[in-house]
Amino acid sequence: MATENAGILDGPDGKARCFWHGNLPDYLRYHDHEWGRPVTNDQRLFEKICLEGFQSGLSWLTILRKRENFREAFAGFDFDEVAQFTDADVERLLGNVGIIRHRGKIVSTINNAKRAREMVDEFGSLAAWFWQFEPGPDERPEIVDLAHLRANPTTAVSVRLSKELKKRGWSFVGPTTVYAFMQAMGLVNDHLEGCYCRSEVEKERKKLKRPK
Repeated sequence: MATENAGILDGPDGKARCFWHGNLPDYLRYHDHEWGRPVTNDQRLFEKICLEGFQSGLSWLTILRKRENFREAFAGFDFDEVAQFTDADVERLLGNVGIIRHRGKIVSTINNAKRAREMVDEFGSLAAWFWQFEPGPDERPEIVDLAHLRANPTTAVSVRLSKELKKRGWSFVGPTTVYAFMQAMGLVNDHLEGCYCRSEVEKERKKLKRPK
């Protein structure tokens, strides 16, 4: 049942949440326990930006339901290990029915692992680099309708972050993909007003010690 607030859906436990999980159990858990909660772990950041690349042209739910397969296939998204993958690994992954078998996206993940390694060497961590792009209060998108929110809007910050990643040799990191990454990793809090998670996420963001 929808509540009075646009875009809010009552869950099976009676709690009001953002509508997009549709009360599907696995999607609902992702909404409640992961989406928007700030992340500073390099491996999780790398995993997410790679999986957002795999999502291109697909739904996040498709990727979420294959995520454990991806983790197994890509060494838990340990970018030190993935950076060592060879052409033989690409062929092995193309034969893995548990993941998205897209050569360009597989090759991109290996490439991005190498770029991540370079970034850690230069900045100390991926987190330190990514979190410098946390938007200020005046840099947030104006959500004019629910369809706009659902589409993961491109913002000036996501355009800038995308350009910087591409300059550093990353691939499958367009502005929309990057903004979805920012939403999921808590660089922004896009839980809707009325969603019970919004205040929880905001408390976590206030307590967060930003990586430097």
